[in-house]
Amino acid sequence: MPRFRGRGAFLRVKYSVFFNEACKKITHLYTKHTERGLLLMKYVVVLYDGMADYPVPALGGKTPMMVAKKPNLDYLAQRAEVGLVRTVAPGLKPGSDVANMSVLGFDTMKYYTGRSPLEAASMGIDMAPSDVSLRCNLVTLSEDDKPYEEKTIEDYCADDISTEEAAELIKAVQEKFGNDTFHFYPGASYRHCLIWKNGTTDLGTMTAPHDITGKVITEHLSTSENAKPLIQMMKDSYELLKSHPINLARKARGKRPANSIWLWGEGTRPAMGSFEQIHGITGGMVSAVDLLKGIASCAGMEVAEVPGATGYIDTNFEGKANAALDILTRRDFVYIHFEATDECGHRNEPENKVKAIEMIDSRVLPILFEGLKKYDDYKIMVLPDHPTPIVTRTHASDPVPYLIYHKSGEVEGVDTINEETAKATGNFIDFGPSIMTHFIKD
Repeated sequence: MPRFRGRGAFLRVKYSVFFNEACKKITHLYTKHTERGLLLMKYVVVLYDGMADYPVPALGGKTPMMVAKKPNLDYLAQRAEVGLVRTVAPGLKPGSDVANMSVLGFDTMKYYTGRSPLEAASMGIDMAPSDVSLRCNLVTLSEDDKPYEEKTIEDYCADDISTEEAAELIKAVQEKFGNDTFHFYPGASYRHCLIWKNGTTDLGTMTAPHDITGKVITEHLSTSENAKPLIQMMKDSYELLKSHPINLARKARGKRPANSIWLWGEGTRPAMGSFEQIHGITGGMVSAVDLLKGIASCAGMEVAEVPGATGYIDTNFEGKANAALDILTRRDFVYIHFEATDECGHRNEPENKVKAIEMIDSRVLPILFEGLKKYDDYKIMVLPDHPTPIVTRTHASDPVPYLIYHKSGEVEGVDTINEETAKATGNFIDFGPSIMTHFIKD
């Protein structure tokens, strides 16, 4: 035990006691506040897939963003940085894969190896380096006497076939075509996966079915020699599926049959760094879509499973909002992805696209606002990944509007956010992946 002598010793003891007590109080307050989450910055991205658009004749020459009543989104826009960001790098196709990877801060020119491998990752498929993965859609082709090559693709999602029905069809496909080289895996709704052992990505053009809805498929079937076994399976699948009991029952209910597989989106196993390594914070993903879940899985993010999440306007909006808030109790960052706006663009449904924007505004944002109140500070970024114009029914590469709201750093924004008001601000981010760094660190 040390021995203190004189007035100096008294003061040292006095200040030592004072210092120890002060440290205890500070530690107590820090622990108390940390337990309540008040000292942690939280980050939320709300991604409206395909929300941006071109003027729509059916909407009086306005875009869905211009027509939609979105008071909560506009509340943020009035207090946020607003501008345009290029999410699709020049030379890449404007898919949700490259666009969402870009928004998450991954340079797609370095990390992108194809769409399907990302979906395979979400399904827990362990791909070997020599494996090639392909997206396997269940589509509706015209039921006529024409040869397969002359049929028309009537619906890229077979009336948004249920996951349960689709599983039976993919089971039949696997039993017919599966072997040591090809293996089909069931996914969600119309979205499934084919793994090709020791395959190749040199397949010519394997066209996305949502890009050619309503068109004759003749010019959209790859003529590459390497693609021949894949195209043959597509042809043979029509004969297999057109009279399958699942499809006969669907037709009896007035639904389109899922009468063919459609293979596309080929790629090899991705080699992405983790979100935490790149940005220094932990993150999670809320989405109904295997693609987004796969990106998150590859990036080491937590992935939420939300009952009733469908990827369309009948999705569980409130469930997704609450799942996001739950993730924030364990993570710094959450990415909430809504597919409905994109699907409505592909389906040429302008009224439903407006409705989807309004439903997110009224059923998701208020829950997020309320749940974020307990934190001292937070940021919210809202944007589409790419445009899905009603008039073209497919994706476009145009820059998209974004807003970044900072609770403790509100700025003067715009009265309402849409494609034109965002452009008018003059704010433009040309390199898409940099928007996440800007959001988190600036």
